[in-house]
Amino acid sequence: MATSATLRHFRMSARKVRLVADMVRGLPYEQAVSTLKFTNKKAAPAILKLLQSAAANTEETTELAADELFVRRITVDEGRQLKRIRPCPMGRAARIRKRLSHITVELGERP
Repeated sequence: MATSATLRHFRMSARKVRLVADMVRGLPYEQAVSTLKFTNKKAAPAILKLLQSAAANTEETTELAADELFVRRITVDEGRQLKRIRPCPMGRAARIRKRLSHITVELGERP
């Protein structure tokens, strides 16, 4: 039995968030939480909160405890882009793309 939690429209590019997601993929829940607490990346607190939410969902819907869980799947997808304009020389404008991402965490029972 697997449960999941999703964070949509996180204000960071998917490429940067994937660096943190790759660190915890496949780890036991307790080890993933401790890894994220000591990771010095902006995406780490968001993924930690999402991981704790998925664990709470699992405990609510099933009889599994947190120490029996592991990160079965974690995916980071690109969201929409906020398009902004920055003034450039000679009256021109340069486009700035502020990227968003969607993060999904799925926890499962240890095999």
